[in-house]
Amino acid sequence: METLAAEAKADQLDPALKQKKNSSLWLDSLSRVVKSKTSLMGLIIISLLIIVAIFAPQIATHSPTEQNIIERYQAPSGEHWLGTDELGRDIFSRLVFGARITIKIGVICVGISMVTGVLLGCVAGYFGRWVDQVIMRIIDIMMAFPSILLAIALVAVLGKSLTNAMIAVGIVGVPHFARIVRSTVLSVKETEYIEASRVIGAKNGRILFSHVLPNCLAPIIVQATLTVGTAILDAAGLSFLGLGAQPPTPEWGAMLSDGRSALQTAPWVVMFPGLAIFLVVLGFNLFGDGLRDALDPRLKQ
Repeated sequence: METLAAEAKADQLDPALKQKKNSSLWLDSLSRVVKSKTSLMGLIIISLLIIVAIFAPQIATHSPTEQNIIERYQAPSGEHWLGTDELGRDIFSRLVFGARITIKIGVICVGISMVTGVLLGCVAGYFGRWVDQVIMRIIDIMMAFPSILLAIALVAVLGKSLTNAMIAVGIVGVPHFARIVRSTVLSVKETEYIEASRVIGAKNGRILFSHVLPNCLAPIIVQATLTVGTAILDAAGLSFLGLGAQPPTPEWGAMLSDGRSALQTAPWVVMFPGLAIFLVVLGFNLFGDGLRDALDPRLKQ
């Protein structure tokens, strides 16, 4: 009786203590992210991307789809800050509106990868046995193919469009989340508080989503941040091959594809979209590395 009373008292006190510890952990992690120069630089780049996407109509100097054949392939000038493309469209304005598409690609692709991968990883790691074997063999088959080739195959089946390209890139990213979550669940489910939850009769669903999954958030957040850059690159690659965004959508990968024929005569047509992709991917990678260092308990002083 005394043991049961002590356990009941601990259960009553646990939520407050747990909330306080979680709050302290996240505040400490946020402080370490801000203090890190690399992660701060990545956060600045991401913030600039979001600001440009939100205020694109106010920042752009021209319509992103307005054509003027007379002004085609004009060099950067006061009228056209970054020059014009093969149809006389303003490159700066297309880059600004393309920031919205880039954010959309990152959010949707990572959302598909994260939700699907986390669910598969949790189920495989928690239930084990034949369930784990079936799920992980499927994941192994997916990882046997190069990501861009698998994405191309999926787009070939679904059809050429930006939406289908995002779905394909999202599916390609599922194995990475599934493997990370599965490995974390395998270690978490053997802890004492999980065994205690089973003893008092908690159902598997409650244990999985109330106790196991919250302890997997740190690696999930880090992987999501790093996956955004990869998703943007893969989507740009599909658009470059003509399988993603279709004209006249101002997507950065499609802009690279449109300007490759004039690389020697008008290098600014491909230089600025390529630089934009480089900076955005660099920003997410820097921020992801900073998050990984901040959320790793082994690096906590």
